[in-house]
Amino acid sequence: MEFVAIDVETANADLASICQVGVVTFANSKPSHTFQTLLDPEDEFSPINVAIHGIDESSVRGCATFPQVMEELRPLLSGKTVVSHTAFDRVSLARAAEKYKLPPIECRWLDTARVVRHTWKQFARSGYGLADVADWCGIEFDHHQALEDARAAGEILVRALTETELSVENWLLRSEGRKVLQPATRIGNPEGPLAGEVIVFTGALTILRDEAADLVASAGCQVHASVTKKTTLLVVGDQDIRRLAGHERSSKHRKAEALIQSGQQIRVLSETDSMRLVDIE
Repeated sequence: MEFVAIDVETANADLASICQVGVVTFANSKPSHTFQTLLDPEDEFSPINVAIHGIDESSVRGCATFPQVMEELRPLLSGKTVVSHTAFDRVSLARAAEKYKLPPIECRWLDTARVVRHTWKQFARSGYGLADVADWCGIEFDHHQALEDARAAGEILVRALTETELSVENWLLRSEGRKVLQPATRIGNPEGPLAGEVIVFTGALTILRDEAADLVASAGCQVHASVTKKTTLLVVGDQDIRRLAGHERSSKHRKAEALIQSGQQIRVLSETDSMRLVDIE
């Protein structure tokens, strides 16, 4: 759940003509640090671009140029997972670095538009622009201001991580064309204190999902990958269990609640409480 979201605005059709940069660092699914600056692109401003973001020559007069701003960006992005909505921001940074003959920042890039297209079917082919997806997610932001766009992209990714129950690393692997495996089913220890329980995990855990599955299986639980009519326990990551709005819950969480309302006996536990049950002996 740790990553850096970035957005840039450009002065004209040349992607190297960056005139504003916004960066939001996310930790534990929440913004933890922000950085935004105007910069002089040393280029002309197109009326079309100015009409979109409201930045013109007078806005950037006396501002730093890209080489100076790059030195501030480098420690924020180097070695991190950097996310942007579509690849335009990534290409803009690369083109600006080439323009000034600067070494690129070494980081791993994740396109949130691609994540959205694979997470929600209605956005698979169209409508996955930042404004449309943010509106559907209930995220309010001031569009075409770099810091606000970066924050919205980051919050959209957090929603997608919750919905798919895949980590940032999982999505990076998928974007690289590598297969992501779900935690395997476990057969519980019949002598354990939780023997007979059928458990499903959802949300972001503080330990690896496979490690958690091994722990509860040793205590007697059968571990399943999805919520069914056999499920008796749903373990929710500590951060996720504090969320109250229905659509911020994962699909597993919502399915479990629907089964509970229909009469099935399912107990919903936080990760912390489930680990205490495991340690009961």
